[in-house]
Amino acid sequence: MESGKDPRTLCDLFYDSVDGFRKPAHLKFKEGGVWKDISSDQLRTMVEELSMGLRQLGVEKGDRVAILSENRPEWAITDLATLVAGAVDAPIYPSLTPDFVLYILNDSEAKVCVASTSAQLRKLAEVRGQTPHLQHVIRLDAGAEPAEGTLSLEEVRAMGRAALAAEPGAVRARAAETKPEDLATLIYTSGTTGEPKGVMLTHANLVSNVLGAASTFQGQMGPGDVALSFLPLCHVFERMGGYYLMLYYGVTIAYAEGVEQVAANMGEVQPAVMCSVPRLYEKMYARINEKVASDPPKKQKIFRWALGVGREVFAHRVNKTSPPLLLRLKHAVADKLVFAKIRPARAASCGSSCPGALPSAARSRSSSAPPA
Repeated sequence: MESGKDPRTLCDLFYDSVDGFRKPAHLKFKEGGVWKDISSDQLRTMVEELSMGLRQLGVEKGDRVAILSENRPEWAITDLATLVAGAVDAPIYPSLTPDFVLYILNDSEAKVCVASTSAQLRKLAEVRGQTPHLQHVIRLDAGAEPAEGTLSLEEVRAMGRAALAAEPGAVRARAAETKPEDLATLIYTSGTTGEPKGVMLTHANLVSNVLGAASTFQGQMGPGDVALSFLPLCHVFERMGGYYLMLYYGVTIAYAEGVEQVAANMGEVQPAVMCSVPRLYEKMYARINEKVASDPPKKQKIFRWALGVGREVFAHRVNKTSPPLLLRLKHAVADKLVFAKIRPARAASCGSSCPGALPSAARSRSSSAPPA
């Protein structure tokens, strides 16, 4: 972090990031075919207004706020607003059926549920009569059906804005009261082996993971980089690696439009880093090898040689050692002949279907690693 001091809570992490990096694009999203930016100052304002708005709705320290939404900037804004209010969030996969949504709402005792689209609001409407703890539903989409008994995100932010005008430092003051051992989130299992179970994670749990990952990636990413987020933020891997870790380093987070658009979005934002799954890399590898197999034998030989050079250089990167001069020269030639031609077409090579089984992380911009 630019402050030089490690965060103790996720509240610290947020304020260190927006105060320390002051970026024109802390988050990015695509709307109407155009990528738009949310600056550090805008992000701080959005989070504080929503956090204060939640407090106006009666959210107190330790209360639960459910998030029923796909990946989007508002997911992160709601998460951060909940945390700096001293509350606890309970993410819900948007693919879940109303029965599962009902179970999580009741098990977590959510006082507020923030929902993204009309489809998610319909799920809530179906089960709301069976949720004794749920007091408020907030809709994220401006175009979502204004269902009875719901509030728009802008309405809640406006409530917070008015309260902040009278007490400007209220959100920071509440955030400063948060302790590392305080509960931050309830992450629910899939329910494939019975009812979903809410895993209780504290601020210290998540921050310790961020700091552990940061020690591994020292010097590998920074505020000049962009990360593409497409794995579900409901899962702790994307939330920790593709979100909190990126805040720690000041990396701009660009939210993919959806799984089907990942390939196109990769080409558009040129991410330096992203959390992904093996299936995406397998599809890239298969498409590249298909292309190589149709090339003349001489080109195939050059490709295999470059691949070997890339692997040698990559081993040095992993071990944090400097490649010898001859290997560096070979790599420069391999990059010019092979890798530089693969990089621009890399996103298209993954196709439109990118889901997989287990998570992994990769530097997508680096030319040091072969496309294996």
